[in-house]
Amino acid sequence: MKKDTSLELLNAADELGFEARSATGDHAALKLWLRMLSCTNQIEAEIRRRLRVQFDTSLPRFDYLAQLYREPEGLRMKELSSHLMVTGANVTGITDELERDGLVVRSSSPTDRRSWIVRLTPKGRSHFETMAEAHEQWILELFACLGAPALAQLYQQLGSLRVHVLDKQSSALGGAPFAKS
Repeated sequence: MKKDTSLELLNAADELGFEARSATGDHAALKLWLRMLSCTNQIEAEIRRRLRVQFDTSLPRFDYLAQLYREPEGLRMKELSSHLMVTGANVTGITDELERDGLVVRSSSPTDRRSWIVRLTPKGRSHFETMAEAHEQWILELFACLGAPALAQLYQQLGSLRVHVLDKQSSALGGAPFAKS
């Protein structure tokens, strides 16, 4: 990408999204927060659109399958709900759909009759692998304007930000700091 093209993109970005609403004198941290939020929302919307168009599926279904893919022995429905941070009713609905599609199988837990364990079927595993490969390519495409050094730097800096926020949350709750001094 040429330097003048990069500058044009930066100038165009200043006219987009939430951060365009910020005033010239606003703090840089506020502008960055709004830009991060805008980028996250745009990327998520595009991933949702592509999943719908290419695979006729939703992001929650993709995330559900990703959780099961990481756990070949399966997960209890309650664990899935916890991992996905959704209610049990949502997990049950998605499980019903995916089971009808032949992508997951539900079996009773050998240790708790009230509990169900959900696993990917071979069809579900293959289907998820196809979607995951496409998803990875979409992410690479959407981040292609950033070179490897910029990606590494952003990753490191956002990691520092996460630790800082965790420290603030912990101290607000009376806990020990997360970061080591």
